[in-house]
Amino acid sequence: MSGEALPAADILAEVPAGRRINPTLRRFLRHRLATFGVVVIVLLALACAIGPYLVGYGHLQLDMRHRFQAPFAGPHLLGSDELGRDQLARLLMAGRISLAIGLAAMVISVVAGTVIGVVAGFVGGAVGTVLMRIVDAILCFPGIFLLLTLAALINPSVVTITLIVALTAWMDVARIVYGQIRALRELDFVAAAVAAGSTPLRIMFRELLPNVMGPIIVAATLIVARAILLESYVSYLGYGIQPPIPSWGNMLEKAQQYLTTAPWLAILPGVMITLTVASFNFVGDGLRDALDPRSDLR
Repeated sequence: MSGEALPAADILAEVPAGRRINPTLRRFLRHRLATFGVVVIVLLALACAIGPYLVGYGHLQLDMRHRFQAPFAGPHLLGSDELGRDQLARLLMAGRISLAIGLAAMVISVVAGTVIGVVAGFVGGAVGTVLMRIVDAILCFPGIFLLLTLAALINPSVVTITLIVALTAWMDVARIVYGQIRALRELDFVAAAVAAGSTPLRIMFRELLPNVMGPIIVAATLIVARAILLESYVSYLGYGIQPPIPSWGNMLEKAQQYLTTAPWLAILPGVMITLTVASFNFVGDGLRDALDPRSDLR
């Protein structure tokens, strides 16, 4: 009858496959701040990748005739610093470094934390106890003090700063994965895999690990934001990326003595740090909601 409501399955069947939206993607797109974060990150990545070639000035090129030029008041679009270096070129080059450090530190942290968490959670016993006590012991140290101590003892470079940031970020991933694996290892599909003769490595990384990818992905986005913030903090204190290589942190450090005469030198890198970190945090929040089916019931 025309007045009867069609079952949901029949309605879905009538929708062309190309128009169906994955429920996870739909939940993510419903999170407007997360969508905004993705757009900002994509635009920022593209700008940092190709922007320095389009600016017209090198990030180390001196222009002493236009020192301290204000934004939109001369040949340098976003102004220039105390040596006449183009601020836009330096911001984009610094963005390359900050994003590279953030992404590389995230990969290292996620891999290390995931492996330790999976092994500790599945094997348990003395091995699991020892591994998690190591994690707890490192977590007892304030992260920023540990980071500064390591940075002060090692010659700073992009590679060493990346490794130092990664060394202070993997513990949270290990704890998240450890808790998830401990809960999953008691389920029937693990017992079935053992009965079928699967090796421990296969069970850990082929059966259990795919079931904890959601929390790992969320943690990964937050680690990128944290890594960028930590790199900026360490560089601001003089222990991170060293001039003349620009980073948002050391640009802030140099700009503090010109706050009253050339405030844009501090405002622009500060805005870049804030916008980038906030965008990654927004994406993390959106992924957390998108990967939780219960969010549809709220």
